[in-house]
Amino acid sequence: MPQKETLGIVVSNKMNKTITVAVKKQISHKKYGKIFIKTSKYYAHDENNTCKIGDQVQIKEIRPLSKNKRWILTKLINK
Repeated sequence: MPQKETLGIVVSNKMNKTITVAVKKQISHKKYGKIFIKTSKYYAHDENNTCKIGDQVQIKEIRPLSKNKRWILTKLINK
């Protein structure tokens, strides 16, 4: 299976070696066709605690690291 990669914005970095990333994607309503934005929040592993709130990052799906962490930080795009 290919690993998923996605872009998002860091909304929390209060945990040690963990960031919370908000990922927005556009979805159309099945019946009416209206396009709306769905936001998903993921816990991602940040080994060196480099990210700050508001940074744009790229994350990749990996094996489970803890109860909620299934993503890892691959690249810091914008500070």
